[in-house]
Amino acid sequence: MSHYIMIRRLRAPAILLLVGVVALLDQTGVVDHFWRWFFPLLLILLGVIMLAERAALATEGGFPATFYPGASCPGTPDPRTATGIPPYPGQPMAQVPTEPRDSKNESEGGLS
Repeated sequence: MSHYIMIRRLRAPAILLLVGVVALLDQTGVVDHFWRWFFPLLLILLGVIMLAERAALATEGGFPATFYPGASCPGTPDPRTATGIPPYPGQPMAQVPTEPRDSKNESEGGLS
């Protein structure tokens, strides 16, 4: 299992654990107000989890292609462009010029 997926799956349990710990501290009288402590700690926890996710992605070499169904892996040609189907529905295919351009007219700003 990928480290990124593991960290991503631990996000909700970590938040529940934070709620439980802060509620327990509030009940025992260690902290005075639950919400005054919960939101700053929640933001810190989410930031740490996001940093851990980014670090896991950096060590694995980028975002895995398995998260996007239909996405091609880096370095493989897109089968839709090879068959003449537009890359995205409603978009025209890129037009390839059939005759060479005149670089002299384009550099002077003139039209041919």
